[in-house]
Amino acid sequence: MHYRKLGSTGREVSAIGIGTWQLGGEWGHDYSQAEADAILDAGAECGINLIDTAECYGDHLSESLIGDYLSRHDRSRWIVATKFGHRFHSFMRRTDDYSPDGVRVQLEASLRALRVEAIDLYQFHSGPDADFRNEALWTMLEQQKRGGKIRYLGVSILGKGSETQAREARSFGVRVLQVIYNRLDRRPEAQYFPSAQRDGLGIMARVPLASGLLSGKYKAGAAFAANDFRSTMTPERLRRDIEEVERIREEEVPAGVPMAQWALAWCLKNETVSAVIPGCKDAGQVRSNAAAADLAW
Repeated sequence: MHYRKLGSTGREVSAIGIGTWQLGGEWGHDYSQAEADAILDAGAECGINLIDTAECYGDHLSESLIGDYLSRHDRSRWIVATKFGHRFHSFMRRTDDYSPDGVRVQLEASLRALRVEAIDLYQFHSGPDADFRNEALWTMLEQQKRGGKIRYLGVSILGKGSETQAREARSFGVRVLQVIYNRLDRRPEAQYFPSAQRDGLGIMARVPLASGLLSGKYKAGAAFAANDFRSTMTPERLRRDIEEVERIREEEVPAGVPMAQWALAWCLKNETVSAVIPGCKDAGQVRSNAAAADLAW
């Protein structure tokens, strides 16, 4: 495994992390503790030290599966990142709560679910600029940092984007930005990377495989189960993205290189990126993802 500095935090993270939205049950499969353990064991064996989860991947369900694992293993070897701002109700149904009191309650719930005394990276989760700019929220979070419950603050920028949040993040004590970045979506290179470079912010690239499309295994007409969030994509968008993936495979991916590994390495070729955090369905995918790090160096 290769490692990079996570911005100005001073921490070194594995270039490949483990994204865990799937553990919350919205990727077409309900995970058992044994399956979650196998994923995290494989990550540890490969030298991965970064886990990214969230309060609303299930109702703290992903966090709970991770927490059970951490309670039986060496917690100190992992950098655990989670998020705040949403309350999970059911499949793809959430309500927002970025109020200081609401987030304080969410923080305590995440600490309990993860079974940790402190969260390494606590991230504002896909919220609007008005909530991001609430100084009372960040004052409360700084108090939690001083109390030892949070080590570093981050912002996971919402999918449609916010240059404001990237530009102003450092003024609120934020050290890390999480952004959607992949070969199909290069907007962060212009929207967020300049702010990160200026302010010493780490970049965690989420959706680096474009929700699995850059694995190259989906063809025109692909359909997803009703309990898989990808079923919410419009047919036109899915068709367009799959066509572009086919073009990329033919014109850019070297012969003999698995497309998913190539796509992860493509993100890491940009040295502004501290780590990519792909999801994974099982231990085999974790090992395959980890192997992509060598392609980027």
